[in-house]
Amino acid sequence: MLLQGKRALVFGVANDKSIAYGIAEAFKKNGARLAFSYVNEAIQKRVEPISETLGGEFIFPCDVTDDASIAASAEMVREKWGGVDVLVHSVAFANRDDLKGRYIETSRDGFKLALDISAFSLVALCRAYEDLLSPDASILTMTYHGSTKVVTNYNVMGVAKAALEASVRYLAADLGRKGVRINAVSAGPIKTLASSGISGFKSILAHVEEHAPMHRNVTIEDVGNTALFLASSLASGITGEVLYVDSGFSIMGI
Repeated sequence: MLLQGKRALVFGVANDKSIAYGIAEAFKKNGARLAFSYVNEAIQKRVEPISETLGGEFIFPCDVTDDASIAASAEMVREKWGGVDVLVHSVAFANRDDLKGRYIETSRDGFKLALDISAFSLVALCRAYEDLLSPDASILTMTYHGSTKVVTNYNVMGVAKAALEASVRYLAADLGRKGVRINAVSAGPIKTLASSGISGFKSILAHVEEHAPMHRNVTIEDVGNTALFLASSLASGITGEVLYVDSGFSIMGI
């Protein structure tokens, strides 16, 4: 029970196929107490049964584009738990039109939206929850190989993930004095609600399966187990890092 009694907040679970679900499931199996965010009523209807299935203690509203909403969520968590041991940021979004064609055609508003939701939201959450984080707390966020290499149609999301990874390093420096760690998990492509918006995603899955050293795509369970490690005391000396869980695809050249 690597997380026995630890209070874990999960931002961004959408359904039982999402990466955040795989992480929450691994946490639950290892003794964590869970709470889940939702952004609106439509997502609330999805999150409620997930929370029930995984034994979540409560769910709470949080719109990561709204500082007042983030602050209100932090106050609710303070009232419920008094503190937080693990915070999972699995939040990303870009307009569908910006996830096809040429990156050069990204609109200014589309760029702002993708960077705000996919990268700045991590900064905003860390700031709002800083006083609630326990001295040995762990923060986790989700990234992708498109942050460092060009992946067809990933476009502005790759730029957002690059900003997210840079934020992890700067936040690690800010939070490290308190003993708080923050790391990113770079998962290989997985069929999720979010990935369905990327044009040609099936070809990406096929390419990884063909060329990765392990010749398979990863699962939400693979990512969940890695997140479990990073959230636990086994990773007590690791912060500011990007850990790849992609069947080795990222190491390959021609």
